[in-house]
Amino acid sequence: VQLQASGGGLVQPGGSLRLSCAASGLRFSLYTVGWFRQAPGKERELVAAIRYRTRTKYYIDSVKGRFTISRDNANSTVSLQMNNLKPEDTAAYYCAADPRDRPGSEYEFWGQGTLVTVSS
Repeated sequence: VQLQASGGGLVQPGGSLRLSCAASGLRFSLYTVGWFRQAPGKERELVAAIRYRTRTKYYIDSVKGRFTISRDNANSTVSLQMNNLKPEDTAAYYCAADPRDRPGSEYEFWGQGTLVTVSS
């Protein structure tokens, strides 16, 4: 199984980025997928997730209204559209997949991180 994340970069406060994650080696449509982030000196946190049965979306409070998670089962991809970015969004972002139908914090498969830096 491979999860390949891309789309990170340097952006000014208020700007936007779109992260993408391409999955292979798994039946993507049967996996809950999520985006985590970890800032230096902080614990990893689940930012957003989308369940595979109902496609119910989950967001942490700090990104609600700014971030949107979406999935494309036909192409085995999950994306995270991030708008109105703030310096506190700076972190390494990871995509992850799990066969359980719940957001959770423990995921079976992980991609490599993509760095998002929000700074003027």
